[in-house]
Amino acid sequence: MKDIKKLDLGLQSAYDELFMDDEGRKENRLPKIYDIPLTEIDDFPDHPYQVRMDEDMSQLVESVKERGIITPVTLRKKEDGRYEVVSGHRRKKACELAGLETVKAEVKELTRDEAIILMVESNYQRSTILPSEKAKAYKMRLEAIKRQAGRPPKDNFGPLGQNLSPANSREELAESAPDSSRQIQRYIRLNELSPGLVNLVDEGRIAMRPAVELSYLSEREQDDLLEAISYQDATPSLAQAIKLRDFSKKGKLSEDVIESIMCEEKPNQREKISFRADRLRQYLPSDISPRETEEYVLKALEYYQRYRERQKQQER
Repeated sequence: MKDIKKLDLGLQSAYDELFMDDEGRKENRLPKIYDIPLTEIDDFPDHPYQVRMDEDMSQLVESVKERGIITPVTLRKKEDGRYEVVSGHRRKKACELAGLETVKAEVKELTRDEAIILMVESNYQRSTILPSEKAKAYKMRLEAIKRQAGRPPKDNFGPLGQNLSPANSREELAESAPDSSRQIQRYIRLNELSPGLVNLVDEGRIAMRPAVELSYLSEREQDDLLEAISYQDATPSLAQAIKLRDFSKKGKLSEDVIESIMCEEKPNQREKISFRADRLRQYLPSDISPRETEEYVLKALEYYQRYRERQKQQER
C-alpha cells in the first residue's frame, strides 16, 4: 500500500511538470528545505563520529549566529513522526549552542541501511577523523551493504541468491571510501580492541599495524597488556605485537610473558629499566599514584645512596 502511494505521488509530480515552464520545472526539482524544530530531532543511533567542543565548533557557532547555517542538514523521518540526523550533527549542535529553535533541513525518505550509507559517506571529508571513528563507521557501512546485497530489490521477485552482488562487499565499500579494501579491513579490526587500547591508537601511541595484531588478544590479555603499557610507559612495536599474538594463539600469553616481551629493547630505543607493579606496591605508600611512583623511587634511591656513603665513611 505504501509503495502504491509513492507511485501515485510520483505520477502526480510528473503530470504537474507537464504544465510548468522551464523555470518552474527547474525549481520543482530542487530539494525542498524546511525549518525543523530542534526539539523534534534525534541524533543518529550509534553515530560513530564525535561532535567535539573545540575551536572549530566555537567558530561554527559564531558563524551560525551571524549568518545561520549555509548547508542544510539532512534528516530522515522516523516512524514515530520525529526526525533523525543523517548528515549535519555538528551543524545541528552549533544551532543549539547558538540558541536557535529551528534548523534548516532537507528531509529524505530513507531506509535504515540507506541512511547508514549516506551518513558514513557524508563524513568522509571531515578534517579530522580518529581511527576509532573510522573503525565504527566502516563496520556500520559494511554491514548495511551486506544486508542490502541479501535483500531482493523491489522490482525483482526471483530467488534470493540471484540478487546477491557478485562483488565483494568490502571491495564495494572501498570504491567510494578514501581507504583501500585492505586498510578498511584493518580499521574494522580495531573494533575488537579494548577501550583503553583504542584510546592509545587514537592518541597515536600505537600504530595501525601493531593495533591490528593486538586486536586478536583476548579481553583479559588486552587488560594485562594495558597495565604493562601503563607501568612501563612504552607501547609494543609491530614485532612485539606479532609475538604477543603468537603466544596468545598458543594459549601461553601470561602476565610474565607480556612483561618479558614488553621489556625487549626496540631498535634505536634507549636503555630502559622496568619493574613489575606488584613487586613495587609493597614498598609504596597507598596514596602514591602511578605517575608519582618514579619520583618516589628516585628519592628513595637518593636516601639509600647517602646511607651507603655514610657506612663507607664509618668503616674507614
